Amino acid sequence: MSQYFEIHPDNPQPRLLRQAVDILSGGGVIVYPTDSCYALGCVIGDKSAQERIRRIRRLDDSHHFTLVCRDLSEISTYAKVDDRAYRLMKALTPGAYTFLLPATREVPRRLQNPKRKAIGLRVPDNTVTQALLDALGGPLMSTTLWLPGDTLPHTVGYEIRERLEHEVDLVIDSGTCGVEPTTVIDLYENPPRVLREGKGEIGHLLED
Repeated sequence: MSQYFEIHPDNPQPRLLRQAVDILSGGGVIVYPTDSCYALGCVIGDKSAQERIRRIRRLDDSHHFTLVCRDLSEISTYAKVDDRAYRLMKALTPGAYTFLLPATREVPRRLQNPKRKAIGLRVPDNTVTQALLDALGGPLMSTTLWLPGDTLPHTVGYEIRERLEHEVDLVIDSGTCGVEPTTVIDLYENPPRVLREGKGEIGHLLED
């Protein structure tokens, strides 16, 4: 049965964050809030935890996970970022955006797009997520909590616990999240392309 932490959305309790990191470091799969939807996450190098997430969401091998990072500096460890991409990401982060970029050697091959060796990365604008990443000291391998048969992602922590209490190790509840996923921007090619319009607003930024 999963553990269930109610973490304050503005003042996350350090004790609970440390416990969450212990669960992740021990191979755990967690549900956690972001600035768009609740998400499933595990540490980047844990193949077994990644496969558990695939089973929960019934994902095939073509599904690509996202690396959720603390800041642009951390993104540069896992992706090759040129000046054009950096300027755009600096304008849009933190926020509800996922960026597709060329992966570096730090990214396990199983996480990369096999055709382009690309990886999706994001820096969320969420206090709990950022505090969790700081406590972890690295990125989370993540995917939106959108379960088979559902028309929208789950938004309420205790309902998620009831649904997944035997499939995940921890549910972090910090209040209701939204149902709109991130906006996905392909920075692998020039000019950038919006692959999915989501919560993150684009405005004039891609017209420059």
